[in-house]
Amino acid sequence: MSYPPHFNLEQFVRPNIFALQPYRCARDDYQSGILLDANENSLGHSIPEPSGFPLSGVGLNRYPDPSHDQVKGLFASLRGLPDESFVFLGVGSDEVIDLLFRICCIPGRDKVLVTPPTYGMYAVCAQINDVPVLKVPLDVEGGLFQVQIDQIKQVISREQNIKLIFICSPGNPTGTTIPLRDIQALLEFPEFHGVVVVDEAYIDFAGEEHSAVPLVQKYANLCVMQTLSKSFGLAAIRLGVAMAQPSLIRILSNTKAPYNISSLTAQAATSALSSSGVNLMKSNVALIKQMQASLLSSLKHLERFGLGQPLGGNHANFILVPVLHRGSSSNTDYDNTRATKIYKKLAEEMGVVVRYRGGEIGCGGSLRITVGTEEENRVLLARLEDALRQE
Repeated sequence: MSYPPHFNLEQFVRPNIFALQPYRCARDDYQSGILLDANENSLGHSIPEPSGFPLSGVGLNRYPDPSHDQVKGLFASLRGLPDESFVFLGVGSDEVIDLLFRICCIPGRDKVLVTPPTYGMYAVCAQINDVPVLKVPLDVEGGLFQVQIDQIKQVISREQNIKLIFICSPGNPTGTTIPLRDIQALLEFPEFHGVVVVDEAYIDFAGEEHSAVPLVQKYANLCVMQTLSKSFGLAAIRLGVAMAQPSLIRILSNTKAPYNISSLTAQAATSALSSSGVNLMKSNVALIKQMQASLLSSLKHLERFGLGQPLGGNHANFILVPVLHRGSSSNTDYDNTRATKIYKKLAEEMGVVVRYRGGEIGCGGSLRITVGTEEENRVLLARLEDALRQE
């Protein structure tokens, strides 16, 4: 019997999805030999050579492996899971999010719960799938950005048909981790019969001790999402990862499109997940954290121009900092109008693009600044000071 006892996968998944006979593609049956079964182009690709395109050994005229067990196995090993059966690969985490809606939420009836400020795609996917969104804001007092467990439980007790709870840790745009005890409190809550989805896109910047992955083998109602876009620096290959117990992974796999992960993506991921690739990732993460600390120190010198103190835990690869009214030194005295002007001036006149986040709960007047290279950070600081002086 799976744990916790109040969760039943068959009741969680939509009946039509649970009964789904997945599409069986050609490469599910055979992957070697003289392959004349999938109507591929036997003469090969049409990219002129030499083109500078990385084509060695990829076989672009052939459909890719539909499961990519090697990539899954490497990721499972990296995260301490038993084997590839605990891993699902998606076209970025966004495909995982959308699939979770599609497998469990009956449009117009079932609901999801989010904790703003948070990643915007949860709400976008909800609207696309005609799923109502319930919001329990984070506790933003003093820039804490922590989940309010009691309030979430109250909503669960009051509302019917909540299928998914999305927790972003470290948060975007908050850069703050959520304690594992709070995640476990939701997993253990007997009135919640859905799945807790923990989005860990930035987890390598926070440290593996903050990850919920070690809970996956115990809790059937947990799904942890990660990505190769951030710490691995592979945003262009669009590879997201879901980790959950094999029964939920099978449902995701049955529902996805055939051949969703390309051979080029799998090749890049295999290299990145090798021991040397992982070591390079860890080295880059350490350097980014070092530059983040330096950037935080340098930003203090701009406080006299009306830049506030950074918000959140700085557990990711960015900094969230509010723009204040001129002459103010209190983070509560933020100025959205001035922040918008500075954001646009930086992008349109000074060639530095950051992200305005002042419209989100607890983020008044804030700019989200990705940690760049040393040279990019130097230019940012000089031009941000100029913009603060001018606006």
